[in-house]
Amino acid sequence: MKPIVYITDFINDDLAIETSILGDLADVVALDVEGEQNLLGRIEDADCVMMYHFVTLRQATIERLHHCKLIVRCGVGIDNVDWAFARARGIPVCNVPDYGTEDVADSAMAMLLSLSRGVNLLNSRLRRGQGGWSYTQAVPCHRVRGRTLGIVGLGRIGTAMCRRAQAMGMDVVFHDPYLPDGWERAHGIRRAETLDELLPQAQALSLHCPLTPETTRLIGAGQIARMPKGSLLINTSRGAVLDTTVVPPAIRSGHLGGAGIDVLPLEPPPADDTLVTAWRDVNDPCHDRVILNPHAAFYSEEGLVDIRHKASHACRRALLGQELRNVVNA
Repeated sequence: MKPIVYITDFINDDLAIETSILGDLADVVALDVEGEQNLLGRIEDADCVMMYHFVTLRQATIERLHHCKLIVRCGVGIDNVDWAFARARGIPVCNVPDYGTEDVADSAMAMLLSLSRGVNLLNSRLRRGQGGWSYTQAVPCHRVRGRTLGIVGLGRIGTAMCRRAQAMGMDVVFHDPYLPDGWERAHGIRRAETLDELLPQAQALSLHCPLTPETTRLIGAGQIARMPKGSLLINTSRGAVLDTTVVPPAIRSGHLGGAGIDVLPLEPPPADDTLVTAWRDVNDPCHDRVILNPHAAFYSEEGLVDIRHKASHACRRALLGQELRNVVNA
């Protein structure tokens, strides 16, 4: 019997990409579920598992994987897989850290430019016939060149965002306690040793850190209060890095000039989500000053092909007993 590679979620087409890489070694099956509970009785005989972002693999599920050689998190973040328990069970977990670097950075910069230049605000207000047909609705609006961008997390995506901001003439300062000294010199930017040092400088703040116990709700009311009045906030990292409940009052008070948010703590959000409710209310300032996307920054047709290729090759290496790459729980 051929080994079996299960794709838990998100992918539900003819699997031409996966079978072109794995078909001589394994059967590839897409389960197309939207919750971990739907994996019960369907995944236990897996030789490899590829998972995206609609499911979580917790201890109870991993414990039922009788002879699994690899779990591939088809993305960068690993907060939806219990990689520590998988390690205890002898199952390596890999991620795909380089598939969507340009795409996420492009989305973050697009949000920043739209908010900075009043594009979203003017489009939103004029479309519903509110206010005069005039640029004055977006006053004050600043040029991007010369503004200071603060970046939290200077990994692959944070660095790509940095390069885009530099090309726009922005002054870039970052905080990342895990990067060695001299990183800032290599990129011609400035380092803030602490978040408290970074925030007062950040006329725009872009979050690019992973979700860990250390970064959960890293940015809340206190942190936003330390940013300059009228500053902008961009989050394309993980939803729970930002306490989204504090964004509406910060927008209403004028302390935040705008926010671009690609990720929420719960996706899809509940109907009573504080931020979503404010964003949908045409009478709330958030309606014009917040850009919400449905966890879409990672997506491009090219990026999706990349991730499927890279995840499939990871499974192929595991099935052939070859050295694995990007193991996050070694």
